[in-house]
Amino acid sequence: MAWLFLLAAGSLEIAWILGLKYSEGFTRFWPSVLTLVSIAASFAMLGLSLKSVPFGTAYAVWTGIGAVGAAVIGMAMYGESADPSRIACIVLIVAGTVGLRLVSST
Repeated sequence: MAWLFLLAAGSLEIAWILGLKYSEGFTRFWPSVLTLVSIAASFAMLGLSLKSVPFGTAYAVWTGIGAVGAAVIGMAMYGESADPSRIACIVLIVAGTVGLRLVSST
């Protein structure tokens, strides 16, 4: 169950990163509210996952999900570069995240 909480926390991290863009520096009310709710929920889920997932692993997986999600959304929605070297770096982040899951004791 802790890994599901961690997956949810990472997904919510992607949501609040996206929300930051739409809040325009917290000057737009509803996007700002949704961003803050996503931040709180992401941290809550991360906290729940820490009951059994090792601290360093949980944090690395959480940030890895957010980093990869933000990069992919940037490419898909905002026309950011999708050159092979950038894709290779994203693959390395995914490989590291999966690797941490595979070697974790829980």
